[in-house]
Amino acid sequence: MLQALQDTCFSPRQTLRCPGGRVLDLRRPQVMGILNLTPDSFFAGNRIGSQDELLRRAELMLGQGASILDLGGYSSRPGAEDIPADEEKRRVLPAIEAVRQAFPDAFISVDTFRASVAAEAVAAGADILNDISGGQLDAELLPTVGHLQVPYILMHMRGTPQTMPQLTHYDDDLVLELVRYFRDKLAELRSHGISDVVLDPGFGFAKTPAQGHELLRRLPELQILGLPILAGLSRKSMVAKALGLSAEAALPGTVAVNTMALLNGARILRVHDVAEAVQTIQLVSTTYSPVFP
Repeated sequence: MLQALQDTCFSPRQTLRCPGGRVLDLRRPQVMGILNLTPDSFFAGNRIGSQDELLRRAELMLGQGASILDLGGYSSRPGAEDIPADEEKRRVLPAIEAVRQAFPDAFISVDTFRASVAAEAVAAGADILNDISGGQLDAELLPTVGHLQVPYILMHMRGTPQTMPQLTHYDDDLVLELVRYFRDKLAELRSHGISDVVLDPGFGFAKTPAQGHELLRRLPELQILGLPILAGLSRKSMVAKALGLSAEAALPGTVAVNTMALLNGARILRVHDVAEAVQTIQLVSTTYSPVFP
């Protein structure tokens, strides 16, 4: 299996080539700030109700040190309502246009699994596609990404946001299943000409809190695939439930698991709270200077 993985893996890369010739450097870990354009995000403190609020939040995150702003109009929390593509576009496209106009140098990610949303989002100014589904929920997505030639965040998930809470049983070793999944998906991405890829293990997506902690501990095992890893741990149930807290009270726990993720190889932290994540990277980089340039 090791040789098969080595044959399938992309060449190690610590940069993402974005539209307009811009390059996002991942040699030092970066922060992705979450901008939820949904009315039912699991963390109420991150829900955005107007364009003015969106731009204020974006300005704050960029000022605090976020390199990427991740905009999403489809809630992927467990059991979330399924909405049509037109509604998702209504939420996300004007927001991308507004953020791009106000902050032309920002790296913008669109959180979607739909090909039509992805194409229109990139036309509106998005640089990166963040897909929770690995191309499994829209057969046209991966060909569209290959045509768009934008960096692609490949996440592991089973089922849909509506069904994934019932799909947490793994017949084999959890990390081995993820490695196999990514191996097969990377071969598929290659066939579509997609070369700039970030891996997201999908904490909380078809995984129990206990499985999330196992995955966090074993995150270095995913480095065999030779690609940057994104950790999306912010205020999730594996943090809040482990502490007996609500998502609103789980910021200190989030800082703790983000520290673990960095020490285990994560290159992007996807967070609701940018300042704390930036400080975490700074301190880990200071203490473990051989790890990060």
